[in-house]
Amino acid sequence: NKGLKTEFRYQVPESTCGMSHSKGPHGRYRWNIDFSDIRRGRQTDLAAPPGFLHNPPKEDESSESSDPALVTKMGWTLALGPWKQLPLNLFVLWMAGNSISLFPIMMVGMMFFRPVQTLFSYKEVFSKLTGEQAILQRLTYVLANLVGIGLALYKFNSMGLLPTSQSDWLEFMEAKQTLEIAGGGMILL
Repeated sequence: NKGLKTEFRYQVPESTCGMSHSKGPHGRYRWNIDFSDIRRGRQTDLAAPPGFLHNPPKEDESSESSDPALVTKMGWTLALGPWKQLPLNLFVLWMAGNSISLFPIMMVGMMFFRPVQTLFSYKEVFSKLTGEQAILQRLTYVLANLVGIGLALYKFNSMGLLPTSQSDWLEFMEAKQTLEIAGGGMILL
């Protein structure tokens, strides 16, 4: 099979669009492509397709981060991310209902722990928030996560899972000391 030569030949009739059939430097028509040269690693006389770069330019990160408007826009996109999740969280809390069963507790638990975890990983997020409005963006991010935690706590309270009434704390209350004992009835001797 080594002697087999794969060629693609396309010959245009003379009458087509007035194109001339000029031959290339190797004595072949311009429309003739020899794929065996490509497999052997030889260069062909084909032009690169439009938009193809032999040596792509290295991406310069400084050009992306040097535009202050872009930095501010990306910072606000990151800071407003938790706010955009709140409507979906409200819908899921409504769908969970007030019954105490496994799935509603898991749903509300995830709504509580997700903002807590993001607040604990604040260093990673805050390193991306740079620019002139970084402090306001950071406050917006933290406030949105605190609102998410507050919604989960409200749902826990409406489900009756938070110890907010006096009867929830009876174990820690001291029993009242009796100061006086009174008895009545006849005394038998």
